[in-house]
Amino acid sequence: MSFADPQTITISSSTSPLPRTSVGEDESEYTSADGLIVMTASHSYGKRTRRMLRIDHSKITADPFRPADNVKVGMGNYVVFDLPPAGYTAAEQLAVWTGFKTQFSATSDLLIQKLLGGES
Repeated sequence: MSFADPQTITISSSTSPLPRTSVGEDESEYTSADGLIVMTASHSYGKRTRRMLRIDHSKITADPFRPADNVKVGMGNYVVFDLPPAGYTAAEQLAVWTGFKTQFSATSDLLIQKLLGGES
């Protein structure tokens, strides 16, 4: 089953619709009209179950080595749930996620600001 189509994301106060552009057996992709934002939801099954939600963001910027030229640069941001095949209920999984999300979003994302600044 896929997420609602389209998805939307707001980055720097700019909201972008992400219509579904690809559906596989265990994966769906949602892409902005300009192709600069891609959201991927995927699942893999084996000894452990991995569930991933990923945002890839690209932009055009000045080449640091040739400032007169522009280059495409990109970054990715994702969360992965790495689960054993049994032992955690859906409610327990959600509780761990809620604790994790609360930890990194507390105090205006201070923990993430520090992480992005190289702290550990």
